[in-house]
Amino acid sequence: MQRTTKARATSRSPRAPARRYWSKAVAQRSDALDLEAGVFTRSPAQIARSLKRSAERSTRRKSSPFRSAMSMLTFYENRAGRSLSAERRRAIRQAKDELRKLFKRAPARAARH
Repeated sequence: MQRTTKARATSRSPRAPARRYWSKAVAQRSDALDLEAGVFTRSPAQIARSLKRSAERSTRRKSSPFRSAMSMLTFYENRAGRSLSAERRRAIRQAKDELRKLFKRAPARAARH
């Protein structure tokens, strides 16, 4: 008995709607923080200050301001994935260190690549 399979389209048609990413919705409508526009395109110190400000102002977050801010930073780093340049990835990691300093937390213990 021979199976027939339909060929999958390899590209979208010009009229097909654009893809929707759940991560974009999370960043925009997160219960944790209301982020300033373009926050992740700034310098590491500016990113950290902005996230700290947002976390401390938030009345909807479910954990401490530090954890909420660090969580959003990690979320961005993970969701940006391969599209982040090495320079931006370094800036995000430096922003994590800046955030720890702002909240007077111990530096990360794990060695970075």
